[in-house]
Amino acid sequence: MKKIEERKKICSKWFKNLRNSICQELEHIEKSDEKFKRKSWSRNSNAKKDLGGGEMSILRGKTFEKAGVNISTVFGNFSDNLKGKIPGTEKSSKFWASGISVVIHPFSPKIPAVHMNTRHIITEKSWFGGGMDITPTNLNSVESKNIAKFFHLKLEEICEENLKGSYKKYKKWCDDYFYLPHRQEPRGLGGIFYDYLNTEDWKADFDFTKKVGETFISSYKKIVNQTINKKWNQSDKKLQIHRRSRYTEFNLLHDRGTKFGLQTNGNIDAILMSLPPLTGW
Repeated sequence: MKKIEERKKICSKWFKNLRNSICQELEHIEKSDEKFKRKSWSRNSNAKKDLGGGEMSILRGKTFEKAGVNISTVFGNFSDNLKGKIPGTEKSSKFWASGISVVIHPFSPKIPAVHMNTRHIITEKSWFGGGMDITPTNLNSVESKNIAKFFHLKLEEICEENLKGSYKKYKKWCDDYFYLPHRQEPRGLGGIFYDYLNTEDWKADFDFTKKVGETFISSYKKIVNQTINKKWNQSDKKLQIHRRSRYTEFNLLHDRGTKFGLQTNGNIDAILMSLPPLTGW
């Protein structure tokens, strides 16, 4: 029990530190007076029983039209409709979950939208999960495909360093997950997705999860620097709005994180943070 409690503290502290690092890097790129605005929330507003909560960080700037970096650590009991459906809840509905979620919608259509999240969940079992994916405005352009190639190379490096053959598995998992079946099209140009990661080596699994977060911000910084000064026109902007509509549809209809947040009485604003500031159909 003592070891589990120590791991909880280590993980929640890491997600907070990663949040701070990502916000700092994005504010540096933004180069405007706009800064992240933070807002704390609690799962139990009457405060009679601590069920955890989180903190939202939202930036609305000139480079990043909307960037959200949210962290949360929540615990308690799953509702009856979730008991037995989550690993380790067959006998007990108790859970603990901590993680970070990042979604960035740039103003320029030349800078890709991007998402990253990592988490640690403990029931009678425990595991890590997460991933990231990139969504350029024009999925078919050579420029976008080159950006995605660089993005995927960085992901392949950390996956193969952690476990040989895992990149192919996690890439396919991402491709299958970030797919709109009602449109029969992908949300973007993919990345990696993993869940239920428990190799019986907690430190190794945690180190990989940390590497995912670190690789996200280092690779995205380079992508932004390569695209931030590229010229665009209204046709590009129109296509960006179209791409955002698909992003919205996926997150409202299929995203597991959205469903998990709603089913565990999470903060609505934090759950829907991923939605773009402007879109259309």
